[in-house]
Amino acid sequence: MRRYDDPVEVRQGGDGPEQFLWRGRLWKVRSVLAHWVETGPWWQGAPARAVIGSDEPPGEPGVDDLPTGVVPIGDLMAERELWRVEAGRGLVDLDGHDGGSSGSPADRSGVFDLSLDWSDGRWQLVGCVD
Repeated sequence: MRRYDDPVEVRQGGDGPEQFLWRGRLWKVRSVLAHWVETGPWWQGAPARAVIGSDEPPGEPGVDDLPTGVVPIGDLMAERELWRVEAGRGLVDLDGHDGGSSGSPADRSGVFDLSLDWSDGRWQLVGCVD
């Protein structure tokens, strides 16, 4: 799987992404292969290192100002939701049926990892096999 960090526009349905726009091309989700949530690396932050007795780098912004034992909320809220989807970009007629012939360049498909960052509502394409 190739890794990316590209912004995408996503149209969501009831069970996750239905379509996404990536690099000027519209992709239609054919199926959701997997769905999971990842937390940010809170255990690498200065408050966690202080609790376990690790050396923390001096002058980390904002951390020195917090009372002892207080963990910045951002460290705990840094979660993202991911969907691994199969999507295609075939030709679509007005009835919504695929118009491309099987195997043609217009009917390309692939497996994509789409990420929704909960903190700012941004979607990213983070991986692709096509």
